[in-house]
Amino acid sequence: MAPRPLAPARPPSVPLLALAGAVTVANLYFPQPLLAAVAHGLDVSERTAGLLASLAQIGYALGILLLVPLADSARLRRLTSVLLALTSAALFVAAAAPDVLTLALATLALSTTTVLPQILTPVAAVLAGPDRRGRVVGLVGLGLTLGSTLSRTVSGAVTDASGSWRVAYGVAAVATAALLLVLPRRLPERLGPPGHGSYAGLLAGLPRLLAVHRELRTSALVGACAFAAFSVFWSVLAFHLAAPPLGYGPGAAGLFGVLTLPAALLSAASGRLTDRYGASAVNAGSLVCAGLGLALAGLAPSSPGALVAGANLLVAGVSSCQVANQARIFGIGPAVAARVNTVFMLATFSGGALGSLAGSWLYGSHGWPAALLAAGACVAVAGLVVVAGARPGVPTCGGGVTREAGGIRPRIPQGES
Repeated sequence: MAPRPLAPARPPSVPLLALAGAVTVANLYFPQPLLAAVAHGLDVSERTAGLLASLAQIGYALGILLLVPLADSARLRRLTSVLLALTSAALFVAAAAPDVLTLALATLALSTTTVLPQILTPVAAVLAGPDRRGRVVGLVGLGLTLGSTLSRTVSGAVTDASGSWRVAYGVAAVATAALLLVLPRRLPERLGPPGHGSYAGLLAGLPRLLAVHRELRTSALVGACAFAAFSVFWSVLAFHLAAPPLGYGPGAAGLFGVLTLPAALLSAASGRLTDRYGASAVNAGSLVCAGLGLALAGLAPSSPGALVAGANLLVAGVSSCQVANQARIFGIGPAVAARVNTVFMLATFSGGALGSLAGSWLYGSHGWPAALLAAGACVAVAGLVVVAGARPGVPTCGGGVTREAGGIRPRIPQGES
């Protein structure tokens, strides 16, 4: 039997993992409110400055694909330390960038290395054990949601108070570097047993994981469809709010991020529900919630109250669906936890990107109702996938084993953190 992962001297607390995830994921989102200030400070057009947001998403996708799989075989403490150090250095370079090219390169670098949230989530799930997996994934996911949402508010306030967008980058660099003093020593030495072969082999095995594991296929498809619906809504909301009869300014769309915090907090409870009732049941309830939110926003498009309520239902539904999906895939086993999360996140990310493109095109051509109908269709497809995935399958291996791409590996018992 393969050896168990080495445990840390003091197991990491869930709040620490949630905080670390919040701080690192914030590096992707805090620059968004600063783009106008960056354009003015570096004397470039707003369109040029806006490319920085696209570079951040491209870098994050590259990091998920190229770096997250390493967590299955690399030494976690070393990997975490290197990623935090590189991200901090890139943030400091961005803070001192003399021109937009330097800032763009620094943005690409820091977004590629700030993938720690997608490493900490499987770490938390593996250490929690099967009885607490959903709850722990939900709490870490809540940290990521709060970090991505509140980082925009904090960076804007810091820039307003200091009069310089560079200070916000400096604060982010210090906060990320501070994690170096605490986080690595509280992590296990490894997530799974060593000996997974070469780095190229880790990447080459990703498609086979999708082919072998039905749970991963279900979660990937449901996640992609749910996040596509989510992205359709948010990609066109600002345009809808600015158009008659509402006629709100750009700040209104940003305010929706704060107004949906109750839904984000509520979605943390989905982890406990997943532990009790299973991922498929939570998926089904979450998709109903998301569908009701889209219906409410579509039936009362001129009511600010209905739009806020609909946005909350959509956020609660999609966030809860994400927690259930990840709890499902982490049940495959600790030996492949980081790699199945890589496949899942790439599928979800791809669905979101397609949703943004489709939403913008549909809104421009046919308006708000067409965009919401497309989002509703994505939710319906996700529901069909859940129903199909919930059917009992033919077991491919007996109890106490974990299927892995390329063979069968004994399941490694995990204690609770």
